[in-house]
Formats: sequence, C-alpha cells, structure tokens
Amino acid sequence: MSFASLLDIELKKIRRSKIIMLLFVAVVILWLPAILNTNYSFETDAAIGIAPEYNFLVQGFLALAWFMYPASMVVSTVLLKQLERTNKGMLKMLALPISSAKLCLTKFFILLLLAGLQLLLNFGVYYAGAALVSQRFAYNFLLPPLFVLKETGLLFLAAIPMLAFFWLLAVTIQTPIFSIGVVLASIMPSILMINTKYWLFYPMSYPFYLMTAEYCKLAANLGSAEMTLIPWIPIATGITVSCLILACLRFGQAERNC
Repeated sequence: MSFASLLDIELKKIRRSKIIMLLFVAVVILWLPAILNTNYSFETDAAIGIAPEYNFLVQGFLALAWFMYPASMVVSTVLLKQLERTNKGMLKMLALPISSAKLCLTKFFILLLLAGLQLLLNFGVYYAGAALVSQRFAYNFLLPPLFVLKETGLLFLAAIPMLAFFWLLAVTIQTPIFSIGVVLASIMPSILMINTKYWLFYPMSYPFYLMTAEYCKLAANLGSAEMTLIPWIPIATGITVSCLILACLRFGQAERNC
C-alpha cells in the first residue's frame, strides 16, 4: 500500500474523530483573555517599548507556544494513537502487507498536519479577535498577514522536534492517561529551560524560546534572546530523527505481544 493511500485512510479517521474540534476550541479559549484584556497592550507600550498591535499578537503567541499548543498536540498525539486501538484497529492494520515503520511515519505526518491546522486556526482566530478589539478601541490591531504567517511558520518549524518526542512517548507508553500526564509534565520546565544554555537539548522549549526571541526583537526596552541556527538546527534535527527511529522500532510491539 502506498504512502498516499495510507494517508487518505488516516485522514478519513481524523474527519470522523473530534480532534479538529478540540484544536479549534483550544485556540478560541487561548485568545479570549487577550481580547478581554486588550487595554493592557497600551500600558505595555509605554513600559517596554512595543506597539499595542504587536503586543496583542505576541502575548497570544507566547501563551500558545508555552502551553496551549504543546498541550493540544499532547492530547492529539494520544488520541491519534488511540484511534487504532478501538476495535483492535492496530492489529488489523499490522496484519496487512504494510511495514510498521511506514504506518508509524504516516501517523506522524498526520500529527504534523494537525499541528499545522491548529496554527492556521490560530491565524484565523487572531484576525477575528484583532478586528473585534480594533472596533472596540478605535485602534488598528490588524497586522500585515505576511508578518503573522511568518511567525506562524517559524512556530510550526520550531515545534517539529517537540512533536517527534511526543509521538515517541505516545508509541512507547501504552496507558493513555499516564502518557498524557508524562508529556504534559514535560512541558512545564520549558519556561525554566529557556533561561539556561541547555534549552537546545530540550525540544519542548523550542516554540516558547522562539516566540520569546521574537518578542525581544519587537520590544525596544527588552534584552535580547538570540536564536542562532548553529548549533540549534543540527541538534534539533538529531533529536527529531532519533525520536522517529525509536518510534518506528517500537510501533505496534505492544499489540503484537498481546
């Protein structure tokens, strides 16, 4: 069976699930505090030297990068894995003439699509919220779409190693609740790790570090948080590839041993 055929099967399963609705609800919840507390964007303007429209965007993206995006991906990862356990779907798939590695990578690609979809939903909800507060405060909070798309794209790329790590844990840990708990616990230290030189080795900190660096670029009175491509890209690539290799080796083992 080709990769395209496997992808089509997996997409049909996703459409029948509630994962997409979960991603949308998470994004709406994320932007509600920013919309309700927009007045603080004007106060921050004077304090740290950032325009209110940029502060509105970055505050939402910081909250997304630190917790809501990783947490949504944690739940999506586990639900994606659990789809195959319903009615022994995994055993049926493994009985087909398909390599477990190909099936594993197909599911990871679906996870990447879900990650990209949530960021596109975030893009849309941001503009809806920015239009709403622009009317409320008679001030233009709408930023150029290309700028917002650039920030969205950078966030997606920075999240890939984190997603590979989440997928490895979901494949390795068979108990869904325990899997969610372990991975959610791994998110929390990211806010501490970005203040150390070891953030490079902690993929859960990548999205938040990236948005912090972008915040520092936009705010005149903040310090700098440099994100040098070397050695970050080689380390991030190594983490991603290692996690995917281990996930492919572990994929379906529990079901085969039952």
